[in-house]
Amino acid sequence: MSIILDHVDYVYGGDTALSVHALKDVNLVIPDGQFIGLIGHTGSGKSTLVQHLNGLIKPTGGNIYFNGEDIHDPDYNKKKLRSKVGLVFQYPEHQLFEVDVFSDVCFGPKNLGLSKKEAELRAYSALKQVGLQDEYFYQSPFDLSGGQKRRVAIAGVLAMKPDVLVLDEPTAGLDPKGRDEILDQIAKLKEETGITVILVSHSMEDVAKYVERIIVMNQGSVLYDDVPKEVFKHYKQLEEVGLAAPQVTYIMQALNKSGMPVAVDATTIEEAKREILRVISK
Repeated sequence: MSIILDHVDYVYGGDTALSVHALKDVNLVIPDGQFIGLIGHTGSGKSTLVQHLNGLIKPTGGNIYFNGEDIHDPDYNKKKLRSKVGLVFQYPEHQLFEVDVFSDVCFGPKNLGLSKKEAELRAYSALKQVGLQDEYFYQSPFDLSGGQKRRVAIAGVLAMKPDVLVLDEPTAGLDPKGRDEILDQIAKLKEETGITVILVSHSMEDVAKYVERIIVMNQGSVLYDDVPKEVFKHYKQLEEVGLAAPQVTYIMQALNKSGMPVAVDATTIEEAKREILRVISK
């Protein structure tokens, strides 16, 4: 059930003087089961792009296909699409509205026409998948911490049993511990279910640690699309468009330039540790 973007353009404001060309000739294939990082500076087109994936925005030009079908054909079932391509917004408050957490997570499955019992079973399973403790199930979602709200918002999408999970800055504003907990849960979920995950993030460290493919957006276009090691080789070019590589990349570059013959393509702390130990042990 791959997603294909074929020459996708999007312009905010149409023919007005305030028009903004947010996406420019974007061509992507997103196959089943990948963990993808989507990065870019503010205004690069990341959020606009992910809102196209489940039909929230219709492209100004080009086509989007899911499982071989054009999602903007007049008779295409968008409701079914949105149960298969789940989007978690950057601010969880935008997706939470029920009186308690459990009711909120039940809303999506009920909207699919499932029975009360089946919706509740899905909600319970989803809340367990994101690691939320039972004691919070019947609290108002607005009484929770930022990290807990994000877990509930993710659970609400997971309860729909999507094939693709799109997360727009899921760790924004969280402390390091909360960020790691959220992303570790997502990585575990990906490993257990084989779901496709698209992670929009400003954190190069998070992207390097978790994803297997990185798509870099710049001024509405795809600048790079490759595995992390290849993308972060272009750290100087990334800096030119307001981004950076993980700190580990800079450390390895500095060690290499100082005369320590380490490979410079490490992107995580563990990779750097192994490479440094390899050189020292010689």
